[in-house]
Amino acid sequence: MTVTNVSDISADLFILGVIFILLIFSLLSLGILRMFQQRFRAGWISFGGAVISAVVFFLILDRWYV
Repeated sequence: MTVTNVSDISADLFILGVIFILLIFSLLSLGILRMFQQRFRAGWISFGGAVISAVVFFLILDRWYV
């Protein structure tokens, strides 16, 4: 069994990651729910929001945490 050392991760990077992970996956699950409810337009908008959130997250990571 190995233990991962996370002591080098700053608090703001951790909080940013948690917020964006919750945002992205909640939009994905909302999109799936809307598709099952036969509300395809709202589902695709949720999927698009998840993709846009992921792109913004990676841009923020690339700009400030490299």
